[in-house]
Amino acid sequence: VQLQAFGGGLVQPGGSLRLSCVASGSTSTYWAMGWFRQTTTKHRELVATITSGGSTDYGDSAKGRFTISRDNAKTTIYLRMDSLKPEDTAVYYCLYFPHVWGQGTQVTVSS
Repeated sequence: VQLQAFGGGLVQPGGSLRLSCVASGSTSTYWAMGWFRQTTTKHRELVATITSGGSTDYGDSAKGRFTISRDNAKTTIYLRMDSLKPEDTAVYYCLYFPHVWGQGTQVTVSS
């Protein structure tokens, strides 16, 4: 399985971004994928996960502001991030469970 992430960039506080992660190769019919993020001073932390069946889970920092969704036909997940804060600045990584990581995409929230 290979992952390719899209959608990072620079956004002002209070703004929105949508990240996409496409899985290709030997993907399973039943899968779980997610988004994690990492800064230079913190460990990689959970943002959100989703299964092919639609079950979701969110890290505390994402609850109420971020929404994870999926397109099973494309084995693609999305992360809609609203009300972004400077502390959301990080490299966001996509994970195809249990251990295939994408290359990361930088999200910077700054005025």
